Amino acid sequence: MTDAARHDVRHMRRALLLAARGRGRVSPNPMVGAIVVDDHGQVLGEGYHQQIGGPHAEVHALRAAGNRARGATLYCTLEPCTVHGRTPPCAEAVVAAGVRRLVCALPDPDERVSGRGFELLRQAGIEVDVGTAAEATAALIAAYLHHRRTGRALLTLKLGQTLDGRIATGDGVSRWVTGEPARRHAHRWRSWVDGIMVGAGTVIKDDPALTVRHVKGRDPRAIIVDGRLRCTPSARVFGGREPILATAIAGSSATQEAFVARGVQIWLCPARDGLIDLRQLAARCGAAGMTQVIVEGGRTLAAAALTASAIDDVMVYVAPRFLGGDALAAIGDLGIVELAATPQLADVRTKRLGEDLLVTGRVVYSCLQD
Repeated sequence: MTDAARHDVRHMRRALLLAARGRGRVSPNPMVGAIVVDDHGQVLGEGYHQQIGGPHAEVHALRAAGNRARGATLYCTLEPCTVHGRTPPCAEAVVAAGVRRLVCALPDPDERVSGRGFELLRQAGIEVDVGTAAEATAALIAAYLHHRRTGRALLTLKLGQTLDGRIATGDGVSRWVTGEPARRHAHRWRSWVDGIMVGAGTVIKDDPALTVRHVKGRDPRAIIVDGRLRCTPSARVFGGREPILATAIAGSSATQEAFVARGVQIWLCPARDGLIDLRQLAARCGAAGMTQVIVEGGRTLAAAALTASAIDDVMVYVAPRFLGGDALAAIGDLGIVELAATPQLADVRTKRLGEDLLVTGRVVYSCLQD
């Protein structure tokens, strides 16, 4: 690697650190960071996308640099936009600032941008280099990229289990399988995502609030999957922020009115034998502006989502203990009779959280699955 390439990587890493500061605040927009650097390697200005509807990263960085941006290099984690939305197009701001060179990690897959930003800059005589820190950037904004490419919210299955794959004792006691560091980490992720999905059984049995605790942050939208409309409007979860009831049954007008009175959005969804099509539900979440949703409970919903190939990645918190016997398994019956048909994980990573272990990975489905 040349000295120039090493400098590009170093500045892009700083831009990525800045981008991550917007986590949980900018969806459905991407987290983006930007830095303006002169020919001597001095940082003239930096910025990140701080909140939805506010200036984008490039604008913050260029404003901080002022007139010194002319002839400088702009490092940006994602292609400058060309869209007239809540804010003016960033690509036009980059041209107006007079920068000499753009170093960018990734093109924007949004069909409204997708190469147009780079083309506009090249036509203005700006040198454009794409690809520095592309892998790290793609990991940071994986949910955004998935949403723009598929139209669906990225569904992350979250499990807290013992070493033998159990989530509760035989009589349903589950507090607490994992330790406080793992629970704090899980709640931090709650504050970063757009929605948290649970099944009707979890609501009926546990009456969860699904709010953010242990850390500061915004509550996600609760999405209750209740194909047969078994939940009651008085459940605590329906008192949260813009809750969603996904069901296959409309119910009586009185029932609908009771849910609506609590601020619940009722989504009538396609279903087979009372089981909602979870891939279509992910698409509906995506259409509602949600880029990532955590699927948190229970075992029946987890099994249904995996069987439907709807889960995109997983976060499994594993506690160093055993339950065995009649304890509840983390995932219900997948109907798998051949090992070759099992969903598997790719890009597996592990992290210690106190005494617990976090295992993450991308789900790869077998072609043998129906």
